[in-house]
Amino acid sequence: MKKHSIVSLADANYFPLLEELINSIKRFKESENIAICILDAGLSNEQKNKLSDKVDEIKSAEWDIAVPQSKVKEKEWLKSQVSRAFLPKYFPSYEKYLWIDCDAWVNDWNCIDLYFRACEDGKLGITQTIGPGYKVTSKVNWLFRKLAIIKSQNFKHAVKSGINYNNSRKLAFAPHINIGVFSLEKNSKGWETWQNNLKKTLKSGNIFGSEGLAINMSVYIDNLETEFLPLNCNWITSNLLPKYDEEQKTFVEPFLPNYRIGIMHLAAGIWKDGKDMRIDKSVEIEIETLNKNKILKSLRYN
Repeated sequence: MKKHSIVSLADANYFPLLEELINSIKRFKESENIAICILDAGLSNEQKNKLSDKVDEIKSAEWDIAVPQSKVKEKEWLKSQVSRAFLPKYFPSYEKYLWIDCDAWVNDWNCIDLYFRACEDGKLGITQTIGPGYKVTSKVNWLFRKLAIIKSQNFKHAVKSGINYNNSRKLAFAPHINIGVFSLEKNSKGWETWQNNLKKTLKSGNIFGSEGLAINMSVYIDNLETEFLPLNCNWITSNLLPKYDEEQKTFVEPFLPNYRIGIMHLAAGIWKDGKDMRIDKSVEIEIETLNKNKILKSLRYN
């Protein structure tokens, strides 16, 4: 009986990315003891049949919190903004859950072990989007001399969602938490805390990003106990490009000691000539190697 599960979600458009994520997991021998569970947000029957011998469970994603249809507009993939906060409901047989967005893939198994260790004793295992090499943490519009308008994604979304100003201000300068990769135990109180905050954020705010705001509230306002993992456990390529180790044939962090990237996450896309690498696998960009060469390479799993 498998005790741990890796969960993701996709619609028909993102199926190629989902398949690459699954393949990147299953190439590791350690994956034999880990269940792979998929939430279906618009996959075709043909796609689900193709997955049937690769994954343990496929369940249809639902609107676990009521959302006005005017906000949904037939975008079934938006269910990911709600359903991931209810994973024990969909897949009740497991003790620990590791969520990985389908536009991410596993490059090194050590980070998978870290996530499952991180969520012990009810803690949330997750990364913050700040670290070595990050040159901008907040956007600023300078008005006059010392006067400026500071833009915060969390603050703006919190205010729009009807969160009081006191709590919104607590979020304004807190390092943003990306919800694209996280781990939680089945019996963690974190699920309930997250769900309660998600109900608040969905009332007035946008659906997209609501679950991320809710988890930031859970950590920074409700003090959900959290194990913060290093950036290479959720390397967001749109924030900072990795380097490539030609000898080991793997992606690594761009700064010493050049740790191997654990999970490569193409959140927000990598764009070239108006094409998004997530949609068009032929897109290649210039990457620097550890030997200081420049090579053209895709960041998708091959």
